[in-house]
Amino acid sequence: MKKTILFTGVIALLFAACTQQNKTDVSILYPNWAEGIAMTHLAKVALEDKGFTVDIKRIEPGPIYAALAKGDADVYMDAWLPYTHADYWEKYGDQIDSLGVVFDNGMTGLVVPDYVDIQSIEALNANKEKFDGKIFGIAAGAGIHANTLKAIDAYGLEFEQMTSSETSMMTALKKAVSANEWVVITGWKPHFMWTEYNLKALEDPKGLYPVDEIRIISRKGFADDQPEIAAFFSKFVMEESLLYELINAVNSDRDPMVGAKAFYEKHRSMFE
Repeated sequence: MKKTILFTGVIALLFAACTQQNKTDVSILYPNWAEGIAMTHLAKVALEDKGFTVDIKRIEPGPIYAALAKGDADVYMDAWLPYTHADYWEKYGDQIDSLGVVFDNGMTGLVVPDYVDIQSIEALNANKEKFDGKIFGIAAGAGIHANTLKAIDAYGLEFEQMTSSETSMMTALKKAVSANEWVVITGWKPHFMWTEYNLKALEDPKGLYPVDEIRIISRKGFADDQPEIAAFFSKFVMEESLLYELINAVNSDRDPMVGAKAFYEKHRSMFE
């Protein structure tokens, strides 16, 4: 009997040790957007270097907000507020906390190569044939997708938004630029597109694409549960040039962690 009790006690201790070992200190969700991928992987590298366990998962923005509101995940680093993600914030904002602002010049809009000789969204219809009546965009869950539908209606554009992935949109841009053809995409800053191509944002007289902050948001109570990690996120602020450097580093390898680690080693002092 004593051996059985002793054996059971050992199993219980081993289970508790494994449970503690597998405990995740912070779970971070991110969308399939260049800056979100880059910032999330950098945060994982930095926090793990400080001894925390970090779980990251890529899903669409709508489910991200829902998960934070339910307390099923901890942090999202790529919230475009108060405008682009206004619908999500209206639905879930009272169930979510804000930890800090990464970047305060989050531009969105319709973007063309600089050789395209129009300056405003209002000039698109007059050049519909040159653009083949298409605006290349990203997934329907993105705020910029919804704002582009509003722009099509508000400006009376005879264009169709081609809903796809960011990768497909960038492929369309690359193909058009290589052939010196006219193309219009849904673009934003920060993004590596601005370092790879000579682009310009079309003027938006109706103000449908306002400037946002990129905020780090969390489930309610996260800062109380993990004050040290919350303090890390509150100080996670990046200038545009550094964001581009980070995005380019992460994009340089098929494994985002490789570029994130290289950037972290170069700029480690930022996170001390």
